[in-house]
Amino acid sequence: MAQHDSSQAAGSEGEGVALRLVWPQWQGAGAAIVKELAPEFPLDVARRGYTVGTAVLQAVLPPHEGPTATVPVTMSDEGLEVRDGVEAKEVLVKQLAGALEVIRDHAPARIMTIGGECAVSVAPFSELARRYGDDLAVVWIDSHPDVGTPKSEYQGYHAMAVAALTGHGDPDVQALLPANVSPSRVALVGLHSWTDDDFPNIAEWGIQPFGPDELRASTQPLLDWLAATGCSRVALHFDVDAVDSNDVVLGLGIEPDGLTGTDVRRIIADVNEAVDVVGSTIAEFIPRQVMHLQRILNGFPLLAADH
Repeated sequence: MAQHDSSQAAGSEGEGVALRLVWPQWQGAGAAIVKELAPEFPLDVARRGYTVGTAVLQAVLPPHEGPTATVPVTMSDEGLEVRDGVEAKEVLVKQLAGALEVIRDHAPARIMTIGGECAVSVAPFSELARRYGDDLAVVWIDSHPDVGTPKSEYQGYHAMAVAALTGHGDPDVQALLPANVSPSRVALVGLHSWTDDDFPNIAEWGIQPFGPDELRASTQPLLDWLAATGCSRVALHFDVDAVDSNDVVLGLGIEPDGLTGTDVRRIIADVNEAVDVVGSTIAEFIPRQVMHLQRILNGFPLLAADH
């Protein structure tokens, strides 16, 4: 199992390098849940919606002045079988290794990740944990806790991302990770949807949850927790399904009564003001209208590759 290496801290190689990591990984979302939550699309289209979301984010986000690198992601159906309680484990482990290699090529001090499903935070946050050691906290903004393990009923790896980061993941995944983050330095922000078999892991491991109502009036409870960790740096994960689906549906599932978009902007701004945000991820964006347009345009004249 990977352990912390606090010898790599600020001031080591790559100081000041900010990497934009593009990782359109889609295999971490279990096929059954994708089929259930996006029935308007054929399964092969719905599963790959995360790659469309990544492309849209690349188009609408401000240009990045530093290096940008893309993690290779296969679009085939190879390696999607369940192994050791993890769906698509074969391809996910391969892509995790590829992501770590891409990151190490740049030795960044900061990483902005554009995904892809939630597991795209595992490699960059683990590498930041190797670099900054116990000075790094994780703020995980998500409707779900993502604390599943290979023993969980749901075998989708994107629901195991926090478990992997905190050292509770699949052994083959843990063997690749350069460092773990102590559960005591992880906060789950906006949490209000979970499966009963995984939820006890939060208290057992010592992760701090914050429901949407706890942060509606003020970010102060989260800031107080962050100050208590003693960390001056944060890796910030944003799953778009944390935004109340009564306002807008951005993710795979419909999750009502979450944080509003205004809440999310305020929380992130307050955290950014309080500490140094060295890692940031945007994950789980499923642009349904764009995907519908893709299907309509499929086969249009002069759009085919042979023209």
